Amino acid sequence: MTIVTAAVIGAGVMGAGIAAHLANAGVSVLLLDVVPKEGDNRNALAEGAVAKMLKADPAPFMSKRAAKLITPGNIEDDLDKLADADWIVEAVLEDPKIKRALYERLEGVRKDGSIISSNTSTLPLSLLTKDMPDRFCGDFLITHFFNPPRYMPLLELVTGPNTKPAVLETLSAFADRRLGKGIVLCHDTPGFVANRIGTFWLQCAVVETLDRGLTVEEADAVMGRPIGVPKTGVFALLDLVGLDLMPKVDASLAATLTKDDAYQSLRRPFPLLEEMIAEGYTGRKGKGGFYRLNKSNGARVKEAVDLKTGDYAPAGKPSLASVSASRRGGPKALVAHDDKGGLFAWAVLSQTLGYAAALVPEIADDVPSVDRAMRLGYNWKFGPFELIDKLGAADFADRLKAEGKAVPPLLEKAAAADGFYRVKDGRQQVLTVAGDYADVERGEGVLLLSDVKLGSEPLAKSGSASLWDIGDGVVCLEVHTKLNTMDPDVFKIIAKALDIVGKNYKALVIYNEGSHFSAGANLGLAMFAANVGAWPMIEDMVAQGQKAYTALKRSPFPVVAAPSGLALGGGCEILLASDAVQAHAESYVGLVEAGVGVVPAWGGCKELLSRLARDPRRPKGPMPAVAAAFETIGMAKVAKSAFEARELGFLRREDDITFNRERLLADAKKKALSLVEGYQPPEPVELTLPGPSGKASLAFALRDLYAKGLATEHDMVVASELADVLTGGDDADMTEPLPEETVLKMEREAFMRLVRTPGTLARVEHTLETGKPLRN
Repeated sequence: MTIVTAAVIGAGVMGAGIAAHLANAGVSVLLLDVVPKEGDNRNALAEGAVAKMLKADPAPFMSKRAAKLITPGNIEDDLDKLADADWIVEAVLEDPKIKRALYERLEGVRKDGSIISSNTSTLPLSLLTKDMPDRFCGDFLITHFFNPPRYMPLLELVTGPNTKPAVLETLSAFADRRLGKGIVLCHDTPGFVANRIGTFWLQCAVVETLDRGLTVEEADAVMGRPIGVPKTGVFALLDLVGLDLMPKVDASLAATLTKDDAYQSLRRPFPLLEEMIAEGYTGRKGKGGFYRLNKSNGARVKEAVDLKTGDYAPAGKPSLASVSASRRGGPKALVAHDDKGGLFAWAVLSQTLGYAAALVPEIADDVPSVDRAMRLGYNWKFGPFELIDKLGAADFADRLKAEGKAVPPLLEKAAAADGFYRVKDGRQQVLTVAGDYADVERGEGVLLLSDVKLGSEPLAKSGSASLWDIGDGVVCLEVHTKLNTMDPDVFKIIAKALDIVGKNYKALVIYNEGSHFSAGANLGLAMFAANVGAWPMIEDMVAQGQKAYTALKRSPFPVVAAPSGLALGGGCEILLASDAVQAHAESYVGLVEAGVGVVPAWGGCKELLSRLARDPRRPKGPMPAVAAAFETIGMAKVAKSAFEARELGFLRREDDITFNRERLLADAKKKALSLVEGYQPPEPVELTLPGPSGKASLAFALRDLYAKGLATEHDMVVASELADVLTGGDDADMTEPLPEETVLKMEREAFMRLVRTPGTLARVEHTLETGKPLRN
């Protein structure tokens, strides 16, 4: 069975988001909702949902073109069209009566073998399928997406006793490879896995905050990065998901969990929360929540609510010794500290992690499934069992015993052994429910650099980058600086890669498992050199980058870049220098140098020009490519997906896109090997550029932007230098193509002129201090 067409019933936030992500994957989707009570447009709800998503930020669509794959409709006029759907996703109200009435209607129209699933997050499958016919039960399962469906990688799957194995196999494979989802198989228990533990954690943290008299800022400072959780912590996370959702989830869990479940003892009235919701303070979607943005003297001020009085005051920046200790010693140092932050952390973690340990195998078959669910569903850096290992399983159990708290049997086994995870013979192993260890298995087509590192030493290494043998004659170049920025040590490893791969291997893949591929050049290093007037040092760094990237482009073996997350500036330029790109769908690519007051100088200008000039989708002649490059680079455009990167010219049509992050390295390796036979490095290119006439045309457009207030004084300076590079300078002639070395030289010279200007130095300094561009 294959899934080619799909239908989503329910055009609310989740249903529409699921439809959008199916469209991102190239699937034709029918999006249906009820007929509105007012108005003549019977498809208004579904059409409105698509229109809203096209304007939303963050965008549900990876490309606006994907929206064309969605056909809006309604369940009165278009129900018979479901006969063409291979997969029908129900995403209507969390009311079993409404859902079951819909299922009965679906049974009359859907084709044999079509899969039907519910996106419920609270209702058990046993209730949804009760008294339903065998045909329905065999094709039915729960597919619990997390919001927003495009960005949250977790997909929890729940099957029933009658669900056909082929249904689970088909949908798992499709969601994994086509939608990029991390699959967790859950048992049919309340809240499944992630929300069962996540809701307990949130409720416990709120209760302990109130009982211990912490401020929301203090609680978030502790329950965030110190334990490997996003900086939103607890209260900012509740603001993000919506305060009005909390009572609903709480009530649902309370109604379905047994009376002796530990969650029940955490429940208590929260009058302030009820008042906030009643007054429209429902979080970011409302007037504010535990935090809000207010205006004071014309400036926006972040305020936090006082949990005792309900009044708002400017949010403070807590200074807790336990949080400081965690920066050096991690979660273990945090909970060992006896200040209020450390005691709060232990109170929450001891209950939450103990609860998680008591739930296996009730909610899932094994420990990795639970850890995976919390990493992918709540963005925890460590799952509950990984976190227990960070604290020390034996120490954790001993402290629970010393406080008279129960130690779950699975935790007892971990405490008496080597923890929940260990490495043996270069393989990661995990403690099973039976009490022995088994290898952690990866799916077919999954290759993780972290696994490679467990059983091997790097071929070469510096403080900034390493080379790893990933098998079959392929080497991986891993950058591991902060934000994976590029510096001279990276260039040295590139030189070693050229030598090592050239002598003993077949191909090179550029990849890392950080949150971002590369944020570009090391601005801090450049700023330091500028502050001491070491201009030759900056020019040498520019020259080194040009030499390294050119050498990659001219190497006698294939080079494939595999980005995920940010690939900006120099990180984008290394993509442009590669033979091919295997991009994760969530790759955010751009030449953003203009934002810090310079121009791309490691080949970005000449490579983008070359690609745009050769793109058959674009008009012929030198000026269209120059104008497109000028707009893209001058406006520091960043593609918000790999698909947009293709539209902007950063990726070629033959570059491939991987949806599942865990499959990226294996796909890149496969692509590199496919290029080996008969490989020849690309020949140097010559660029036909328009010269002074082209620059004059760009200058005219630029003056218009300045007159409209859309360009600043320093924008004009930077754009003028950029225009000079892109048009080839004063001596360029459209009848005499320029060698790419000439354009590289122009990039370098323009960069050095700009980096000495006060406007550029101010931009660099401001970006380093705030992480935001300066408009000067």
